[in-house]
Amino acid sequence: MPASSTENVQTGVKTIRSLERGLHVLKILEDLSPASLKQIHQSSGLPRPTLLRILRTLEGARLVRRGTGDGLYRNSFRLQNMVSKLDDGDRLAECAAPVLNQLCAKFSWPVDLAVVNPDGPYMELRETSRPNSPFLINLDQIGFQVNIPLSAAGRAYLAFCGDEERVDLLARVRESDDPQHKSAWDRPTFGEILRTVRRQGYAIRDPSFGGGQRALRSLYDDGLQAIAVPVNTAEKTHGIIALQWIRKAAKVDQMVKEYLGDLQAAAREIAAQYHRLV
Repeated sequence: MPASSTENVQTGVKTIRSLERGLHVLKILEDLSPASLKQIHQSSGLPRPTLLRILRTLEGARLVRRGTGDGLYRNSFRLQNMVSKLDDGDRLAECAAPVLNQLCAKFSWPVDLAVVNPDGPYMELRETSRPNSPFLINLDQIGFQVNIPLSAAGRAYLAFCGDEERVDLLARVRESDDPQHKSAWDRPTFGEILRTVRRQGYAIRDPSFGGGQRALRSLYDDGLQAIAVPVNTAEKTHGIIALQWIRKAAKVDQMVKEYLGDLQAAAREIAAQYHRLV
C-alpha cells in the first residue's frame, strides 16, 4: 500500500476514534447533566488531557457548554436528540451566559438570570456572572431559590408576565402563611407596587428583603441591592436578569442612571437569541 494511502487510513482511524470518544462524552453528559470535569473523567476513563481536548472541541462546535455560574458541563440545547433533560430555563441560560459575561466585563458588578420554578413557587437562579466579578459577592449556586414577592427578580417577573400566570402565581404565594409572603397578602398595596414596576420598567428589592428564600433582613442579610428587568418575547415573559451590587456602595438612582439602559438592551438580546432557538 502506498505511503499516502497508509497515512489516509491512519488519519481516518484517528478521526473515527475521536468521534467515538466525543459521542461517549456526550452520552455521559446526557446521563449526568450537568457534570464536573472530575465526574466526566471518572465516568469516561479517559485521560484528563484527552478529555479536556474533547471538551474544548465540543464547546467549539457548540455541542457542549460550560456554565458560567457553576463551571459544570452540559449538552447544548442544539442537540435535539439529547434535550429530554433540558427545559426552557436551560435554553434561556444558554442564550444568556455570554450576554451576562459581557455585562459583567462592562459593569464589573455581576448579573444573574432567574426563572420561576413551578414547584415553588419561587425564583430559581439559572445562570450568573458572579464568578467573573472582581467584587466579593456571595457566590449563590445555580438552583438557588429566591423569594418572589420581596425580591427584585420576583417583582419584575410578576409585573411583566401574563395576567393569567400572575393570578396563578400570586394565588399560590398567598396560600402560604409564611411571613415572608406577607407583603403579597395586601392586594391593593402589592398591586400598586407591580404597577409602579411596569411604569418604570424595572424592579428593586423590598426594603425588608435580605436575599434568598429566608428573605427577611431581620433573619438574614446578604448586603445586596438589585435592579431586575424582564426577558420578554412576544409570547411571554421567560425570566429576568438582575444586576446585583453591594447596597452600601451605591444608591439605586445612581445604578439605574448608569446601567438600566444596558441591562434592558441585554434582556432584549437574550430574548432575540432565545426566539431564534425555538
